[in-house]
Amino acid sequence: MTITATTAPLAFRRTLWAVQIVLGLFMVVASAAPKLVGEANAVQTFDDMGAATWFRYFIGVVELAGGLGLLVPRLAGLAAVGLMLLMVGAFYTQVFILHGGAVAITPVVLFALFGFVAWGRRASIARLAHR
Repeated sequence: MTITATTAPLAFRRTLWAVQIVLGLFMVVASAAPKLVGEANAVQTFDDMGAATWFRYFIGVVELAGGLGLLVPRLAGLAAVGLMLLMVGAFYTQVFILHGGAVAITPVVLFALFGFVAWGRRASIARLAHR
C-alpha cells in the first residue's frame, strides 16, 4: 500500500502543511517581494548577474506564484516541483555566475524542502497530470 497525503498519519500531514506554510510565506515575503518592489540588494544581485530588469520581475512573479501555490492544496505539489526547478537555476547562478560560495547552500536546502513537499503531494501531482 502506498502512503499518500490523505492516508498518511496525522503527524505527517501536519508536518507537511507546516513546511508548506513556512515555505510559501518565505517565498512570498522574503524572496519574491524584494524583487518585485525593487529592494536595493535584489536589484544589485540582478545587476551583478548582468540580467535585465524584466528578468528580476519575472523571477519575482514565479516565486510569488510558487509561494502562493504551496498554500493551495490542489496546486501544492506542482508548485513544489516548479520551485525545485527554480532552485536548480538559483544554484547554478550562485555557483557559476555570482561565485557565491557558501551562499549556494540556500537553494540546495530549499530544493530538498520543496522535494519533501512534492513527494508528500505526489498524489495531487498525479491527479493533475492525469487530467
